[in-house]
Amino acid sequence: MNSNRKTAATVGALFLTAMVASLLGGGLVESVISVPDYFTAISENETLVVVGILLELVNAIAVIGIGVLMFTVLKQHNETMATGYLSLRIVEAVFCSLIVISPLSLIRLSQEYATAGADSALLQTAATFSIAERASVSGLLVPVFFSLGALLLYSSLYQSKLLPRFISVWGLIAVALVLIMNLLSLKLEIGLGVSLIFAFPIILNEIFMGIWLIAKGFNPSAANVAA
Repeated sequence: MNSNRKTAATVGALFLTAMVASLLGGGLVESVISVPDYFTAISENETLVVVGILLELVNAIAVIGIGVLMFTVLKQHNETMATGYLSLRIVEAVFCSLIVISPLSLIRLSQEYATAGADSALLQTAATFSIAERASVSGLLVPVFFSLGALLLYSSLYQSKLLPRFISVWGLIAVALVLIMNLLSLKLEIGLGVSLIFAFPIILNEIFMGIWLIAKGFNPSAANVAA
């Protein structure tokens, strides 16, 4: 297996890892902290929250890995776009790491809440603020930087023909839907069901692309340009 083939397989595995870790990790954390009595829920499901946090950190690491490896390939076709993609993925990974601060702080606050007495109102205020901060980062900043990076990635893939162009077109359309959803969320209250509808095409795209990269790799004629 040549270096381009190994890189493609590794990137594909990282795309799948990032997708699973992000969805599962976020789902585990949100299932606990989104309930009305979140202090009790956290106390009873602390292990679940910790597992979710670890998965979210795995996602952040995978995001950086994708950016670094794709930079080595894309720079041979368009170094400016490759650098932009890597930069955006690093920023995205930073925000993906920051969102774990909230559940970590909530674990500590829930422990203090059990014996807080008169200070319980103050702890609840701190917890509400922490949850709101996480929602702002995970619901807006992470998707925005993910989408900007994805636009560069799919545009570069389309130009370089490293992958079949239908994957790039599919990705560009799917990313546009994510951006539209984020713009709408600034003005409207969007429920989970609607969010999933907008996000579903990019979820499928990244899963498909990950499997494609593992099974078939980059287009040899295009990848050999970077050899």
